[in-house]
Amino acid sequence: MNDAAASLFQPFPMRDLEIPNRIVMAPMTRARAGKERVPNSIMAEYYAQRSAAGLIITEATTISGRANGWNESPGIYTDSMIEGWKQVVDAVHSAGGRIFLQLLHCGRASHSSFLNGQQPVAASAIKIEGDGVHTANGKQPHETPRALQANEISDIVAEYRKAAESGKQAGFDGIEVHSANGYLLDSFLQSRTNHRTDEFGGSIENRYRMLGMVVNAIAEVWPVNRIGVRLSPNGNFNDMGSADYRQQFTFVAEQLEEFGLAYLHVMDGLAFGFHELGEPMTLADFRKVFHGPLMGNCGYTYDSAQQRIAEGDADLIAFGRPFISNPDLVERFANGIELNPDADMSTWYSPTGSQGYTDFPVAANV
Repeated sequence: MNDAAASLFQPFPMRDLEIPNRIVMAPMTRARAGKERVPNSIMAEYYAQRSAAGLIITEATTISGRANGWNESPGIYTDSMIEGWKQVVDAVHSAGGRIFLQLLHCGRASHSSFLNGQQPVAASAIKIEGDGVHTANGKQPHETPRALQANEISDIVAEYRKAAESGKQAGFDGIEVHSANGYLLDSFLQSRTNHRTDEFGGSIENRYRMLGMVVNAIAEVWPVNRIGVRLSPNGNFNDMGSADYRQQFTFVAEQLEEFGLAYLHVMDGLAFGFHELGEPMTLADFRKVFHGPLMGNCGYTYDSAQQRIAEGDADLIAFGRPFISNPDLVERFANGIELNPDADMSTWYSPTGSQGYTDFPVAANV
């Protein structure tokens, strides 16, 4: 490792959790949990292979049956799911790693075929304009969601709390709240998708209310310094992007600053799509109002990650796609070893067992 690499490889005190480097494995849906959505031994192998990351964030994990919206993705709402995740966590810990559980409600990005024929739910009854939802019966058109009633929101908040409690039972090191990419919580945050006139809509403050309730509920189970939150201020995934995104996400970061979170995870990069409603929000923008651990994500290379860390704009950088085909990504970065070719995208989400999942060579075996 040369001097230029030093800051990316420095240990970092993430509140009370010391992590050995600033390289985070980003949450990535991989659809290997089977039809029952129960984590299994091949998932344990996959995560353990990548345990040299300073921190692993799991793939999005649904908080209840009515939160589902992706084929064969894992949940955390049954005893068998908790036991399955224990297997994963134990494997990561045995390999010396640290792992946070990312909690998700798909909201309007789901489909009635995942929900026993019920409509997806969202902040408002606004359909995603896009090419459809991948379901067990092939791609289906997006459906118009049902706007949640105000009295239903507390039930969903309670599901987040119960899921966080289940994550503690499974032995995770912490929880990440997925409030990005057009899923349920993001649909409340953004004016594009939140046209409500009650206490959960209208003003920037009201649109933040549900996320604040979720973080407070999880903080009844976990210390706040073991809770992270993910945001996507620049993204257009799931038909997102709001004219007042700068005001909204600055306010959200200011509110989250008050908690003393483990970290704020910002998808600042544009590789996942940009709404082009103004200048992108940068990590430097967030650093002005959020002074706790700050994580960047989306399209980073080794060099760009090193620059953000070295310049103080971020404390941590999450890598997604490079971790798919490089289980030893940290070692490759540290020693200047060429990365494996990108994985075949057709294997990313298909339940193909080890193919495109746990079968990538590590540098020591090349």
